[in-house]
Amino acid sequence: MYDLLVVGAGPYGLSIASHAAAAGLNVRVFGRPMASWRDHMPRGMFLKSEPWASNLSDPEARWRLEVYCAGRGVTARHGQPIPLEMFAEYGLWFARNAAPPVDERTVTRIAPRAGGFEATTADGEVLRGRTVALAIGVLPFVEIPAAVRGLSPDLVTHSSHHADLDRFRGRDVTVVGGGQAALETAALLAELGSRVRVLVRADELSWNEVPPPWQRPWWQSVRAPHSGLGPGWRNWFYSERPGLYRRLAEPTRTRIAASALGPAGAWWVRERVESGVEVLLGREITAARATAGGVCLDTAVRGGGVGTLETEHVIAATGFRATRGRLALLADDLRTTLVTGADGAPEVGRDFESSYPGLFMAGLITAAGFGPAMRFVHGAGFTAPTLVRGVRRRLRSGPAGWGVPAGRRESAPDTVRS
Repeated sequence: MYDLLVVGAGPYGLSIASHAAAAGLNVRVFGRPMASWRDHMPRGMFLKSEPWASNLSDPEARWRLEVYCAGRGVTARHGQPIPLEMFAEYGLWFARNAAPPVDERTVTRIAPRAGGFEATTADGEVLRGRTVALAIGVLPFVEIPAAVRGLSPDLVTHSSHHADLDRFRGRDVTVVGGGQAALETAALLAELGSRVRVLVRADELSWNEVPPPWQRPWWQSVRAPHSGLGPGWRNWFYSERPGLYRRLAEPTRTRIAASALGPAGAWWVRERVESGVEVLLGREITAARATAGGVCLDTAVRGGGVGTLETEHVIAATGFRATRGRLALLADDLRTTLVTGADGAPEVGRDFESSYPGLFMAGLITAAGFGPAMRFVHGAGFTAPTLVRGVRRRLRSGPAGWGVPAGRRESAPDTVRS
């Protein structure tokens, strides 16, 4: 039986596996390394986060993005976006050097068993672990607007469904959303020769500003410090102090997680959008139907009025919503016992352990508990060592109480400490 089964091999899963192996745990990690980045983001995209805020986490901080880039003759500079392909290759390099060997099979089911869990792979093998860390990224939590949700995938897709956009060359495409995914997708489509527009609920687009220089007068740094989520003290708190963030009242945490760092485009994509993409502001889709030529969208216009729009394809760049109900790989008797917060996501304690003893979670699904940093790679630097400490604490506590939901609690029992 393994000490820890890590399900997912993206930035969070690989970081957790690196820390777990260094701690001497018998760990097995599953998943295709960096699959979301390699298979679900179109070629030509760039990483929105700063290079120095995009490191996967290993205990000695040896395997950083800047080290990988330097080894290939590239300097990772503040204020210069890194191509998505380079970041994905960096993740593979990290997996080879900083993590235990990755089992690339998909885990299809996790079920509770006496003293731990059973994980079933796609080819039917069953493996047992005393603890499990779910680091399944964002793909299980795709959110598509209700008005278009029932249409065929030939007509409506999510932005994460595309590794490239070549199929839309010369076609008419409507992108729904006002964030980076929507705006960069639209820019790439326009550059392919597509007839593209962006449908946005808000009255105006938001754009991130050009980051201030890394070296600057001390008084400017005091007023707006750099952080993994952008300059400013609020962003610094979200990105650098997630443990303190978790001490905020639950209603406050839920509100911030839902509203902070809302939809916005990177400064470096603005000109590409404004020069080649039609932007329809203050519009919301109210109904949709298939037509001979594609899709007909009925829209409500903010301030009153309605509109109709015909297009060949809709790409919903409308983000992700992490809820307990979308954790389909968990057996029903495990999933339904998880205590959830106001946003429908499972609650986690201070060590990222869910209300079910031994089941840990990482990434987007923990954003309500630990803040907006968990929506970005940067959050892995806090998550990985913290979660592994929690796993070690759980392992030392022994099998007593395992398989019995703990309900609403702070973390593993306070009598067991590092």
